[in-house]
Amino acid sequence: MSMGAPKEEMAPPPDKCGSSDDGGPAESPAADLDALYSIYTPRQKHFIVFMSGLGGFFSPLSANTYLPSIPSLASSLDVSPSLMNLTVTAFLIFQGLAPSFYGDLADIAGRRPAYLISFIIYIAANIGLATQSSYPALFILRCLQSSGSGGTYALNSGVIADISTTAERGKYMGAAQSGIMLGPAVGPILGGVLAQYLGWRSIFWFLTICGGVYLVVFAVAVPETARKVVGNGSIPPTAWWSRSLLNEFARRRAARATGGAAPSKQQPKRSFRFPNPLKALLIIGEKDCAVILLYNAIIYASWYTVTANLSNLLSELYHINTLQIGLCYIPFGVGAALSIVANGHIQDWNYARVARANGFQVDKKRGDDLRKFPIEKARINIVWPLIYVGAAATIGFGWAADKQAHMAVMLVLTFVMALFLTACYNSMNLLLVDLYPNSPSTASAANNLTRCLMAAGGSAVIEPMIRAMGTGWAYTLVGLVMIVLSPMLFAVTRYGPKWREERRVRFAEKEAGRV
Repeated sequence: MSMGAPKEEMAPPPDKCGSSDDGGPAESPAADLDALYSIYTPRQKHFIVFMSGLGGFFSPLSANTYLPSIPSLASSLDVSPSLMNLTVTAFLIFQGLAPSFYGDLADIAGRRPAYLISFIIYIAANIGLATQSSYPALFILRCLQSSGSGGTYALNSGVIADISTTAERGKYMGAAQSGIMLGPAVGPILGGVLAQYLGWRSIFWFLTICGGVYLVVFAVAVPETARKVVGNGSIPPTAWWSRSLLNEFARRRAARATGGAAPSKQQPKRSFRFPNPLKALLIIGEKDCAVILLYNAIIYASWYTVTANLSNLLSELYHINTLQIGLCYIPFGVGAALSIVANGHIQDWNYARVARANGFQVDKKRGDDLRKFPIEKARINIVWPLIYVGAAATIGFGWAADKQAHMAVMLVLTFVMALFLTACYNSMNLLLVDLYPNSPSTASAANNLTRCLMAAGGSAVIEPMIRAMGTGWAYTLVGLVMIVLSPMLFAVTRYGPKWREERRVRFAEKEAGRV
């Protein structure tokens, strides 16, 4: 399976090797060895990261604002709750599939066109959802809505890989993905308020307005960052969809740095091909990535069995209303957001620590060549305590619900789960981006595909498990799965560098055969 994997993924960072999609110079706008990894200033990077994180906020927001409106939608459209639950499952499936298309598109044509297309589709779907009055229309438009917003998962990671070196990537990735984790907390509250006071249609009009404002700001101000298109930001993009005001500011800054002369670099001629969603599947065929993706999907599915079933448990055990149930998701969101930000800084600290232990010189300005660096160990080292504490909290949550403990106990445990399991998930997502620096969006798409499909399965089986085993034993099984399967990550830390080098040699030999 691995022979068909995308060949550019395992190349060293573009600023170090100059390799491209086809391994030749025709498609490589990478900067010279002495050039900065990214010419954007810290303030510009912060803006790019903020917009990337805000874009990633829309998919979980759309998924979770919808949940409180399900009863009123079922009544309005005269359908059963089970049919309404199918729209939730369909949204999750398309949320997993969409990044496979957008990820490859972003790695081919750039981040901006992928963002623009995704939000145009998203806004159109929300307008349709706000005006539809039939179940078939609702079902189809929810799939379209998910297809539009779901791509931001892959694009988010791609943008961060474009502008940050491996030594500083943790903090930027954490900041960018905080929006993704805030959605599950903010969504149910916002959806409950809108549905209760303005009706279910107001949810989709609200999302339409927010999506439209974001699209305008993004189109005007956010620069193209894809390294295959603009290198380290110093190559001026030629296509209109790749240009923004910030791109122009960066070009002028580069000109001033060279004494006022215009940049000599020009955007390389690149052949365009239609995005191939199957490239994400090919990444799954690589040994190290298969292990990372599988365990990451298990972590996410375990977490999702709690979030998907929390509203049912709270309603049955404590008899609270829809708005109160929405408020109970706040610990999830707060824990996840804190986890991502803190874990990013911890990952950067651990990267520097492992580098010192191995006598590796870190270069935050030009980027590091990871061929001689145990990046797998640097990222996974801190994951072990996260797994075991998160699994213990999951088991505790199940027994707290089983014994009908005070609601505060369950909410504290959801906070602990979010804090530790989110950090675990984010650490391995960061490792995937490190392993595939030239096509991070495609790598993130593979991650999103496996986690969403696993989560869809988890959300489907948790209710039958609870009926058959009881809440306590059901979540004990979920927690034990995380613990028992965790040793598979030892294979990545021990054999990962060898697998990575074998892949690099394989691609190099394949390219040499083309010459």
